[in-house]
Amino acid sequence: MDSTAAVGLRYFLALVMLSSLSLLGCRPKEPPEQQRGTKMALTLTSEAFGAGQPIPKKYTGEGANVSPALHWTGAPVETQEFVLICDDPDAPRPQPWVHWVLYKIHSGTDNLPEGIELSPQPAIPTGARQGMNDFGQSGYGGPMPPKGHGVHHYHFTLYALDRELDLRSGLKKQDVLEAIEGHILAEGKLIGTYERK
Repeated sequence: MDSTAAVGLRYFLALVMLSSLSLLGCRPKEPPEQQRGTKMALTLTSEAFGAGQPIPKKYTGEGANVSPALHWTGAPVETQEFVLICDDPDAPRPQPWVHWVLYKIHSGTDNLPEGIELSPQPAIPTGARQGMNDFGQSGYGGPMPPKGHGVHHYHFTLYALDRELDLRSGLKKQDVLEAIEGHILAEGKLIGTYERK
């Protein structure tokens, strides 16, 4: 190869490298959570019980059967709505047993007070809807595992969504999960326990 051809080839390769670097530099950067393929985390807590701790009888089927107060932090600014689901994967059937399905929770909300009413459209939180639990009722149904079945774990899972849901009251957990698929910005979980001896 003569010197003219060699210089031309080097010039061509340099142009290719510069073009590649330029294209890479112009690509918009994805948010870190999208790069990792994971969702952001919400922190979900309750003044009634700590993570991994027993749920007081007041909030169970053996007590007053009222929903516990919940509080959360860490919602992305893009959040449009929240969904809360509580279920028990230790239940013999169906598994997991669904205790609460609450959706269309306004994006400005960061807590739920104790004792949300059982109505399909509760007064608090404003605009929210409640689905059916596996007791066949709308709203919250507290822990009531079979006697002698050991410790059960109750998963309160909160989802932050990137859109508002157009859903009626009275839906099942699976219907709501299908509706939010692909729209979850962040999620958080609080697990409490309960045992009937």
